[in-house]
Amino acid sequence: MKKALALALALAMSLSLVACGSSNDSGSQSGGSSASGSQTDASSSAGGEVKSVEGKTVTFIPKVTGNAFFEVANNGAQEYAKDWGITVDYQGSANAAVADQVQVINTAVASGTDAICISTVDAAGVSDALKSASEAGVVVTTWDSDANPADRTLMVSQGTPEVLGQMLVDMAVAGLEARGVDPTKDEVTYCWHYSQATVTDQNSWQVAGEAIIAEKYPNWTNVAPDNYYSNQDAEQAITVGEAVLSAHPDIDLIICNDSTALPGQLQAAENQGYNKDTITITGFATPNSIKEYCSNGTLYNWGLWDCAVQGGMGCYLAAYLAAGNTVKVGDVIDIPGIGECEVMANDSISEGAETAETNNGVVLLPERVVFTAENMDQYDF
Repeated sequence: MKKALALALALAMSLSLVACGSSNDSGSQSGGSSASGSQTDASSSAGGEVKSVEGKTVTFIPKVTGNAFFEVANNGAQEYAKDWGITVDYQGSANAAVADQVQVINTAVASGTDAICISTVDAAGVSDALKSASEAGVVVTTWDSDANPADRTLMVSQGTPEVLGQMLVDMAVAGLEARGVDPTKDEVTYCWHYSQATVTDQNSWQVAGEAIIAEKYPNWTNVAPDNYYSNQDAEQAITVGEAVLSAHPDIDLIICNDSTALPGQLQAAENQGYNKDTITITGFATPNSIKEYCSNGTLYNWGLWDCAVQGGMGCYLAAYLAAGNTVKVGDVIDIPGIGECEVMANDSISEGAETAETNNGVVLLPERVVFTAENMDQYDF
């Protein structure tokens, strides 16, 4: 399935960055082995022989278990781990709560894990626990949603705020146009619905998106400048989604930059009789979690990135640094089966963020994809 996904991604890629490039066609999105996919072939421009990651254990922590995005990321990480010879220990909670993540972090450290790879619920809330983990000799990397840059080594980011903010606005524009609205001339009312204001990545995309809207679409009006939040809770996402529609029954556009908020908002729209011809709803979520709503005619498009690759990258980099390898900004790490990835400064995703001299920075995913009824069945995750 992963190799089929690789081919589909190559055909349907809507945006790309060169920070992480595939080392070969057949292995770039696959957990399977390939000619350039062995551990001995991995290299870094930091110089010196690369130390093997084999035998390392990485505790892989999602925001919340049971969500399709995080489960797929774990599945991908587990598949890649087989080839890399590492153990990925997936540990999380059914509740997206800071206290639960702190407990998971502390338990992982006590168990003797080599590294932690976490998508944080709240960067400030888990800060002390991550600092304690680092002080205990445990390497910390992040993926999907960042920690404070000083509390981790490398972050595997799905894209810069500007790239992802633009993607969200572009999908919104396409959805509006598909139902006959002129985004540049017509009055458009809209709002944002996502998990929490404290989730660094989602908030940065919203801020970037707002800047793009203000510049390019001054005829748009945000009816809820304080945004709507549903705390990564599936039931709450529906309740909040219904509240949005009750408060603004004629709203034109709802942007859901969160993989729980989007299906919840779509279900709320169906519950209240809306469809893609009467409202534009778009955002980020796995294709499988949204296909039914697209088939029902509830939305026109949505997007994401290959979270299976993102999970694998985060775990590999954690094991890579735990093995004693050292990197700095500008270095290139060859991740077996995925490709070469350049270490970038933290301010590439967080304005003003400082970057330590070694073992600190950001690695970007290679691509993102926009899904529609025409291409969604090419994807199975």
